[in-house]
Amino acid sequence: MNRIDKSLLEKISALHNISLGAVNIRKNGEVVKRENSAEIEIVPKKNKSGIDVFIKPNLKNKAVHIPVIITEGGIDDLVFNDFFVGENAFVTIVAGCGIHNTSSDTSRHNGIHSFHLEKGAHVRYIERHIGEGNGKGGKILNPTTKIFQKENSTLEIETLQLGGVTSSARKTVATLGKGAFLRIQENILTENDNTATTDFKVTLNGENSKVEVVSRSVAKGKSVQKFQSNLVGKASCFGRVECDGILLDEARIVSVPMIDAVSKDASLTHEASIGKIAGDELVKLMTLGLNEKEAEDVIIKGFLLG
Repeated sequence: MNRIDKSLLEKISALHNISLGAVNIRKNGEVVKRENSAEIEIVPKKNKSGIDVFIKPNLKNKAVHIPVIITEGGIDDLVFNDFFVGENAFVTIVAGCGIHNTSSDTSRHNGIHSFHLEKGAHVRYIERHIGEGNGKGGKILNPTTKIFQKENSTLEIETLQLGGVTSSARKTVATLGKGAFLRIQENILTENDNTATTDFKVTLNGENSKVEVVSRSVAKGKSVQKFQSNLVGKASCFGRVECDGILLDEARIVSVPMIDAVSKDASLTHEASIGKIAGDELVKLMTLGLNEKEAEDVIIKGFLLG
């Protein structure tokens, strides 16, 4: 967590079959590295913390890396990042925050991201959150995502949070134009007394626009998760929300769906299921030589990452 160099980012990009384009790295609230490319320009904001990222039209298979690293207690980091993606560009944005806190002071990162996709643009956004360190200080991550998609644009969001984060509140608000497609896949693991809240609101304004939201979560210990979704269909459109959760110990998961078909041609659905690990799955793995804890871990890993 203390060192991220260009060769590592190039390896990460290669895993996704893309080339490294531009880089912006923050550590403990300060920018420590920034590199532009011929097609991608990162410009610092003038009146507040954050960046504007300009991606040229027709760019193909390039990556933008914007990691945030916190290694000290008492850090309160707030950034505003805006991405402007040109027509028919295809780009991958790799983000996320890692907090390593061994102190008694709480550290937090609030990232406010806005995506502006022009006609035919295609963005894959990968976000990873992790908290570690044996200090008593909190590790808090509160991401906000604002999405504006024009005609026939596509945005694929993959978010992963696997334990260690004391508290997180994720909010996503999206507006989709004609033929736009938004897909969101989130995977969350909470443990101990962690809390995690997810709040999605997607408005489908354009004809033939489409959104798919898939949430998979595991709650352990005395942790609490809350999932809220609100789909608003204002045209001939399709929207689907799928929320699946596994409960362990004394944890709690709450799912609050809302669908609003303003247009008679809107097709909106919500599916939710919350339950415990099936006993026959545990028995099957234990007959292969695993103990109960090992079998449980295998099932959880397959559920969240499979």
